[in-house]
Amino acid sequence: MAMARTSHVRLVATDLDGTLLSSDGLCSGRTRTALAAVERSGMRVVLVTARPPRWLHDLADLVGEHGLALCSNGAFVYDVRSRQIREEHCMAAGVVESLAVDLRDALPGIVFAVESRAGFGRERNYLDEFTTPQDVWAVRLEELLDPLPGKMLARCHKVPAVQFHRVVDEVVGDRAVVSYSGASGLAEISAAGVTKAAALQDWCAAQGIDSTEVFAFGDMPNDLPMLRWAGRSFGVANAHPDVLDVVDQVCASNDDDGVAQVLEELLAGTYGETRNFAVEGGSV
Repeated sequence: MAMARTSHVRLVATDLDGTLLSSDGLCSGRTRTALAAVERSGMRVVLVTARPPRWLHDLADLVGEHGLALCSNGAFVYDVRSRQIREEHCMAAGVVESLAVDLRDALPGIVFAVESRAGFGRERNYLDEFTTPQDVWAVRLEELLDPLPGKMLARCHKVPAVQFHRVVDEVVGDRAVVSYSGASGLAEISAAGVTKAAALQDWCAAQGIDSTEVFAFGDMPNDLPMLRWAGRSFGVANAHPDVLDVVDQVCASNDDDGVAQVLEELLAGTYGETRNFAVEGGSV
């Protein structure tokens, strides 16, 4: 495990699904109370998620006073309450088109979708448990590039998930960032350099917050850049093995309010090594 580098806690950055939210996708009362207490203490909370903006509206009460969430793996800074994109880091049309050509050659039967500031769009045959007949769709991905996508999604039901992810990684290379956030057989592709860590670093820089002043929580490989960047990193007990290998500490699972437990102990001044840490607005 990495050594903790935090000395002054000013920000709590947390993933949502599998981390802050329970397995049913809901936020418990205990976790809501802990987040509110963190905000009252003078620290800030920011949600850093693979979810697109459209999947955050039911969680508006979880964003801090600033009202923003870093979503789509860092592609969008989204004002959840006003439902407005404040910043976007999109993929270039030429990159998307070249990736699509190469991925179709390597994985016959692959289908694509996009998340953009306009919402979700998919190729006609891109189907999963979240797609609906009302979706915007087109015959080919190339028809879905206006506005430019913050994230490109890919599936290939003809290929086992492990093989699919390996081939996508190999084909994409350094032209873009391929992320895995837990959905089996789904590849999430963002512009080169766009990660949760990059989005969080930019947001913190604008707030005058250093990485050493950040607690970060996650559960999946797409959280790894953020967890490595933060001053102190936590993986919930149900996290992917790659996450558990690198975090500073493992907390209880998402279904046992692991994030809330850490925050309660931090605020109470009983949290292990953090008992001597300063908290913005006072000391714990």
